[in-house]
Amino acid sequence: MTVVRISDDALALACGADAVAAEFARLGCKVERVSSWGMHWLEPLVEIDGVGWGPVGVSDVAAILKPSPLQGRGLGEGAVEQAPRPTDIPRPPTPSPEGEREKCIGPIVDHPFLARQQRLTFARAGKTRPLSLDDYAATGGWAGLDRARSLPPEQVCAEVTASGLRGRGGAGFPAGIKWETVRTASGPRKYIVCNADEGDSGTFADRMLMEGDPFALIEGMAIAAHAVGAQVGYIYVRSEYPHAIAKLKSALGLAELPISPFRCEVRVGAGAYVCGEETSLLNSLEGKRGEVRAKPPLPAIEGLFGCPTVVNNVLTLAAVPHILAQGGSTAYSALGFARSKGTMPIQIAGNVKHGGLYETAFGVTLRELVYDIGGGTASGRPVKAVQVGGPLGAYLHPDQFEIAFDYEAYTAADALIGHGGIVVFDDTADMGNMARFAMEFCAAESCGKCTPCRIGAVRGVELIDRIRAGGRAADAVEALPQMHNAAQHGRSTSDEIALLEDLCETMKFGSLCALGGFTPYPVLSALRQWPEDFA
Repeated sequence: MTVVRISDDALALACGADAVAAEFARLGCKVERVSSWGMHWLEPLVEIDGVGWGPVGVSDVAAILKPSPLQGRGLGEGAVEQAPRPTDIPRPPTPSPEGEREKCIGPIVDHPFLARQQRLTFARAGKTRPLSLDDYAATGGWAGLDRARSLPPEQVCAEVTASGLRGRGGAGFPAGIKWETVRTASGPRKYIVCNADEGDSGTFADRMLMEGDPFALIEGMAIAAHAVGAQVGYIYVRSEYPHAIAKLKSALGLAELPISPFRCEVRVGAGAYVCGEETSLLNSLEGKRGEVRAKPPLPAIEGLFGCPTVVNNVLTLAAVPHILAQGGSTAYSALGFARSKGTMPIQIAGNVKHGGLYETAFGVTLRELVYDIGGGTASGRPVKAVQVGGPLGAYLHPDQFEIAFDYEAYTAADALIGHGGIVVFDDTADMGNMARFAMEFCAAESCGKCTPCRIGAVRGVELIDRIRAGGRAADAVEALPQMHNAAQHGRSTSDEIALLEDLCETMKFGSLCALGGFTPYPVLSALRQWPEDFA
């Protein structure tokens, strides 16, 4: 019987993977639902004996199953040469008279998009069934937890610190130092909280891991619990991720014995962007309004229910089992660039030809990611800008594409790596409008706790509107009847730009959290790199 492997990742489902799987089953194939390889432009991606086809529709199924002794070659985007293979492996469908592309991409593991990656966190992606304990154990699962529990907690913390693992959720704070702080803190109990409130534009790595390899996250949390002395953990997931929530709940039930005595539960958030900030998330977990807390005290000292708490992102926790299983920190810290150690799952999205997940060591340039790996824009037009780090990340000009993917290098360029999402824009993008969107987004998502964020974002929208109106009274009044224009305030457009820069400085250094503090990054980068879009 022919075994067909098709992802049940949410993106694959959205592209029709269930219908394709049903058609293969109807024709007598055994269908296995696996995790996603991360080559999103090829979904639904079908694998038979290691050979892939994609994107596959229901109408392609019969042709894929048609046996042929002829050697096939995929003619789709990113196709690679295939080595001769046995005649019983089906060949790709013959192109239709209308010129339909062949969809065979050859051996999946040899595809250029995958062959150049260094996959650690996503080592099982595309290869295992998400809820199979057998698959997980057969691919090294639980080895990290077993070794961690053979060591004293302080040594586990020390190994994570020595590995150089930094928070993959945005701030880049060393994970081991946070763990050691919680381990040595006093409190009636301690907690592990996984921040899975993935809300940044162009990011999907958390979702992919929760849906495709949930046991890795659970194992990482159990290791953290042993390291700091916690008994209970929570995974905070936004309600927009129903498939991830279902997978995690099922996985926790299956993993109850391997992780015992550690207990873990899923908690569902209501989709407030600000709850991606750790103290807002903790308030939400406690049943309170999702509102930023003033720091200090830090959550590591006084977190969930007033107790010492480790708050880490999905990718941070999922990297831990590999570090412990490999016998310590040496192998992990050998990868990377400068102080940015290990690998980073980079999410390529937006107007790009080959969108998907690309895991590699730090140090890769944005030029490589956009052109060599992403294939340039899907529209075929020149790249105008790339936003890195979510909706509050800076817009980078093509002149800056040689910057190494590294926390310190991006900080020096007034940019952010954040959660590792990059969004590509072609030359039709209006960067003045994108800057306005950043302020508008902040105004809509602000929790309202601090004035710079709550009021500053609203004033920022008004300022950008006045600047784009060019200081012309008639135009500004017609476009914005609710407020005065620059000329009525006695200010020129250059004065308004200076005022916008002052406002951004106030928001950056005066906001309680990164929502207001990071909003200036896209605004100022757009203003400085594309001033013509504000004319």
